[in-house]
Amino acid sequence: MADVDVLGPGWTARTLPLRPDGLGDGTSPVATLVSRVTDAPQRRAVLYVHGFVDYFFHDHVGTALAAHGYEPYALDLRDYGRSIRPGRDPNFTTDLSVYAEEIDAAVRELRTRHEQVVLLGHSTGGLIAALWADARRGEHLLDAVVLNSPWLDLRGSWLERVVLTPVLDLVGRLAPRLVVSHLAPYYGRALHRDTGGEWDYDLAWKPLDGFPVRAGFVRTVRRGHARVARGLAIDCPVLVLASDAAGPDDREHDALLTSDCVLDPAQMVARAPLLGPDVTVVQVPGGAHDLALSAGPARQRYLEEVVGFLDARLGVAAAG
Repeated sequence: MADVDVLGPGWTARTLPLRPDGLGDGTSPVATLVSRVTDAPQRRAVLYVHGFVDYFFHDHVGTALAAHGYEPYALDLRDYGRSIRPGRDPNFTTDLSVYAEEIDAAVRELRTRHEQVVLLGHSTGGLIAALWADARRGEHLLDAVVLNSPWLDLRGSWLERVVLTPVLDLVGRLAPRLVVSHLAPYYGRALHRDTGGEWDYDLAWKPLDGFPVRAGFVRTVRRGHARVARGLAIDCPVLVLASDAAGPDDREHDALLTSDCVLDPAQMVARAPLLGPDVTVVQVPGGAHDLALSAGPARQRYLEEVVGFLDARLGVAAAG
């Protein structure tokens, strides 16, 4: 049974029990399926998958999609946001493919309610969504994939990308919980309402300083990057959206919100053709890392590009 969600009475959330994955202290993982309350189901659904140190709080995205005839859903993956549980490390995994369990459950449920299903992934969720869609090709579960600033390669120097990757692969296997990095707080401060930003979200679920970045997590992400580099074969239309500029993750508030201060858009553009045979790339001028949280004009451009692409490729949806 679904309960009223933290987003308010227009949204519901339902816990999805998952199989034990060996990462907790005996506590089995759960995921959370978030749904927007609608008077009548739409023919089409969009399932949102968040990034690292993230969860779904983007009710404005759901409202925009619903206004154009797309019923919005979102997954808080195991150990993220609504799905964080005591005894389990938040935002940690040693294998990105483990998330297939909750994506499978959500997508298959949506297929029973809707004629067409779109998977929309942001950042790490974009990498997870791309790998999942590739693994499920031929099963006709998706009608389109939309990737918002997907993490398709490691931003950093040649030393970090080439030399340190095999080192971290070994460390990630031997000591997966070893903390190897921490996120800088500046992007989070630029976003959150309490520190000058526009958005109000739960700092227990998306802390300004992030959660520790552990070796096992880096290992599986870099292996995911390697899979993308070898080429995927997603068999439905894919839209990749990115900012038009990379920016440093520093204290400059405006730059944090008008460029991608987390990942490198040039890497996304370069690797996008490797996702499958039908890929469209759009760069959004002045876009932040999460394009949906950009300043007004870039945010509006992002939403228009998403809806325009889906209408063009799937046919114009009737708004409810």
